[in-house]
Amino acid sequence: MIRHIVFFTVPTDRLQAAEAGLKPLEGIAHADVLEVRRNLRSDAHSGEVDLVVYGEFADEAALARYKADPLYAEATETVRPLRQLRVAADIES
Repeated sequence: MIRHIVFFTVPTDRLQAAEAGLKPLEGIAHADVLEVRRNLRSDAHSGEVDLVVYGEFADEAALARYKADPLYAEATETVRPLRQLRVAADIES
């Protein structure tokens, strides 16, 4: 299984628009699990992250199909100008 985790930092006045721009990712069928959520900011040592995309995929091929989906391209195009920072990691579990 591949876990795909993406962290976004977004100015407060753009947060709602960025979240709405990422939400369609949850409709892409190639993920076993895909969630777009706001950071709860419960960690006292780090509060930089505003939004998180968390996904689980059967394998690297499923992750590649997810990234090739038109909804992914649309979300990227929508959110890129709204965000300040994007950090992604893919890990094998």
